[in-house]
Amino acid sequence: MAATIWAVLIWGGAAVTLLGVAGLAWCVRLSLKAKGAEPAQAKAIMQKVVVYNLGSMAVAVFGLLSMVTGLILR
Repeated sequence: MAATIWAVLIWGGAAVTLLGVAGLAWCVRLSLKAKGAEPAQAKAIMQKVVVYNLGSMAVAVFGLLSMVTGLILR
């Protein structure tokens, strides 16, 4: 069975969503590392985490958006 554009959109979106979720898990790991650090160092780590967290959320949202688009247009 040949893959249609909709199947590619759905499965590609699922893969992108999983990348976003993996990024969120990495943010949790970084946050736990900041827990035992000095306050100045913890602040610097958490500032990085916020940026990565927003990026990971955006990636996950775009993946979900492509999945929903593929499901609706299928």
